[in-house]
Amino acid sequence: MATVSVRYIVDDVDAAISFYCGRLGFHEDMHPAPTFAMLSRGDLRLVLSAPGGGGGGGQAMPDGTVPRPGGWNRFTLEVADLEGLVGELRAAGTRFRNDVVTGVGGKQILLEDPSGNPVELFEPTRAEARL
Repeated sequence: MATVSVRYIVDDVDAAISFYCGRLGFHEDMHPAPTFAMLSRGDLRLVLSAPGGGGGGGQAMPDGTVPRPGGWNRFTLEVADLEGLVGELRAAGTRFRNDVVTGVGGKQILLEDPSGNPVELFEPTRAEARL
């Protein structure tokens, strides 16, 4: 069972499944409807919902506001070779918000899924920064 669950609103659930499973190593756990899927990667469960998808996390709020993708909140995936993975993802057409930056605990970069949701890739440079 996943220890952390994150929900992302995505414009196209099938495109998101292809991206996360094909490029970032996620596993498709279930996809019972065109507007909903659950993926996993280690202890992370990623729940994907289409906006206005009829019930669940994609439904409109009481004031009529429909959830949408984007923003700056994100989850982080630890990787062993950030530069190598970034090269592979760029070659596959993945969009990035920035270039690799180095902080006090490691190197990181923000990429976007097909709907514009951010994902942080992180390569620790200090033992205590590892997940």
